[in-house]
Amino acid sequence: MQIDIDIADPRWAALGLPEISAQALGAICARLGIDADECEVSVLGCDDARIKELNADFREKDKATNVLSWPAEERGADEGCVPDLPEPDVFGTIELGDIAISFDTCAAEALAAKKPIEHHVTHLMVHGLLHLLGYDHIYDADAALMEQLETELLETMGIPDPY
Repeated sequence: MQIDIDIADPRWAALGLPEISAQALGAICARLGIDADECEVSVLGCDDARIKELNADFREKDKATNVLSWPAEERGADEGCVPDLPEPDVFGTIELGDIAISFDTCAAEALAAKKPIEHHVTHLMVHGLLHLLGYDHIYDADAALMEQLETELLETMGIPDPY
């Protein structure tokens, strides 16, 4: 597995964002039957100021958020259905896409929910990675499917149900 980590906010290094990202991707690949060694993803660990810019540029929302994701290719499924698994390209690589995650928002949300920040960040990395794989939560059926999978994945990592 190749995870390119860009630590734009040093608090991410102290928290262990590279390890959290690898653990989340490894759990997803094991659960879905994807060869983790074929996967590539980029992660930007930033602050609220940077993620606010990205959210404004890409989603036209002028506010900070916890995590953003940009899939390398559209993998969405019909409403309520599981997305197709990605296939390696001619070089044997599954390019998943990019994720940005904000330390400020994650820390504030974890504090408000009285959760360890490591648990909350792991949940958000799982969430963002599932978006890269075509999962979504716009419709109720899709949200139920995604939340159930998130809960199962987090349980395998010893993290309680975030919902």
